[in-house]
Amino acid sequence: MTTFAPCLWFDDQAEQAAELYCSLFPNSRIVSTVRYPEGTPGQAGSVMLVTFEIDGFQVQALNGGPSFTFSPAVSLVATVADQEELDRVWDGLLADGGEPSQCGWLTDRFGFSWQVVPQGMEEMASDPERYGRAMRAVMGMVKLDIAAIEAAADGRVPA
Repeated sequence: MTTFAPCLWFDDQAEQAAELYCSLFPNSRIVSTVRYPEGTPGQAGSVMLVTFEIDGFQVQALNGGPSFTFSPAVSLVATVADQEELDRVWDGLLADGGEPSQCGWLTDRFGFSWQVVPQGMEEMASDPERYGRAMRAVMGMVKLDIAAIEAAADGRVPA
């Protein structure tokens, strides 16, 4: 059976990133840590690859050196249940040097991009007028405000 998992290329922070991500999301864990053997490009004994699960979604983190960096063209979407969870995840991903962007996007301290969005946005798209009002509100936000998005979607405030 074929399986798929993204592999995130870090300079040398794969283990720290995996630990942070697992600490922020329920049902997450480090699955395995593989160290560089003698005679390979990395320093023998240092962490090469960390496999972890974020709420059952498997991800690999590779310490591959500085040759490649992340781009906002690839991100993980964290869909959250409510504002409290959105705030907790947002703040945790920004901690220690992350940068907020716009429309619920941010870059964590490792340079990886995330979208932190509330449940229900995709379903809202089934009503183009409602979704349009919601998305106009989202476009003016950095961290998403679920109550303001819902109010805009329902036409209770100008979007």
